Amino acid sequence: MTEKIRFILNGRRVEVDAHPMTPLLDVLRELCDASGTKYGCGEGECGACSIVVNSELVMSCLVPACQAHEAIIWTVEGLANDDGTLHPMQQAFIDEGGAQCGICTPGMLMAAVHFLEHPESAPGGVREALAGNLCRCTGYSAIYRAVERAIEEDCGC
Repeated sequence: MTEKIRFILNGRRVEVDAHPMTPLLDVLRELCDASGTKYGCGEGECGACSIVVNSELVMSCLVPACQAHEAIIWTVEGLANDDGTLHPMQQAFIDEGGAQCGICTPGMLMAAVHFLEHPESAPGGVREALAGNLCRCTGYSAIYRAVERAIEEDCGC
């Protein structure tokens, strides 16, 4: 049996009919056209499905849809401005070559932006902030450079 689940997705109010225990990842991808959030492992181990729910970084494959009711949710689609201008973190990933195949990139971006906005969430710095996100293509160096570049440009350091 489905039920109505309402939330704010990337700044706009959304209402979907979904089974309460459907993974939020599936709701976002299949019912909300937010296919930027990727399915990786389905077990919360890889970070490809990372999103921000009520200011917390979460693995959307582990969150039942019912927990999203009345939540504020941000996905990678919500990073760019309405005029198409990329978020500084997205631009840094492009400039530093931090994206390869694209499976981990949305989750990496969400984790990096969450860290940028909440540096206290990872007192150990960039590597700790991204520790829950796996990449098989880049070897992480370009990703770390991209995040550090965006942080420097954001704070003017």
